Amino acid sequence: MFLVGCAIGIGVISSVVRADSDGPITDRAIIAEEVRKELRRLIDEEGFMDRAIERGIESYIQKQRAVSASEKNRARAQHARNLRPVSAERDHIYGDPNAPISLVEYSDFECPFCKRFHPTVKKLIEQNAGKVNWVYRHFPLEFHNPGAQKEAEATECASELGGNGAFWRYSDLIYQRTTSNGRGFPIDRLVPLAEEIGLDGKRFRDCLDSGRMADRVREDYEDGVKAGISGTPGTIFLNHVSGDLFATAGALSLSRLQAAVDRLLSDQTAK
Repeated sequence: MFLVGCAIGIGVISSVVRADSDGPITDRAIIAEEVRKELRRLIDEEGFMDRAIERGIESYIQKQRAVSASEKNRARAQHARNLRPVSAERDHIYGDPNAPISLVEYSDFECPFCKRFHPTVKKLIEQNAGKVNWVYRHFPLEFHNPGAQKEAEATECASELGGNGAFWRYSDLIYQRTTSNGRGFPIDRLVPLAEEIGLDGKRFRDCLDSGRMADRVREDYEDGVKAGISGTPGTIFLNHVSGDLFATAGALSLSRLQAAVDRLLSDQTAK
């Protein structure tokens, strides 16, 4: 608006000078002075200059944010390429193992956001039967230990004794019952929880107390770091057909997860 006003003022001066080029110089000077006064009034009294500066600053900030977000997305995509290949023999998969898309989640059983995210992902898989599966990998955060670490190890013991189904039943119950933040589920209740889903308590305790699943959990964590995961839940969507993948972070809503799946399916069809 300020620039428009300046342009009008300059235009007025120019037209007057051209129309009255043979007239008295004093008339042109008087008109020019009146225009300058009006411009000063607009600047000083109506704050056009301040608003113009504010708009310029805000525009600059928005552009810098967009550049920063774009750079972060590129870095995420680059790191995500280091994702360990999904394997039915190695991974815990919920849904059709042959689905074209995998949602690979790196998670922490004591993370409150993971607790909220867990049932959301389950709904996504159920409403996209045969199109998407869920791959769960461990990423226990240091400040949630020892709880998060031991819970992760316990789910691996459940898997060893009862297979993939036992892993998911056990994991579901931990997320349902923990209050999160490191002390949300008593470690001394891990064995009774295993017995609750029908596993042999003694064998489960032997597995858990041996600590042999610690390496398995650590491998997941280290793989996550290589793939650019820095917090939980950290998610990488992978299309096994096209090879496309991208990373996201946080407890995304069901609608946003669905949009990500639709995008990958659309890209697959386009190719």
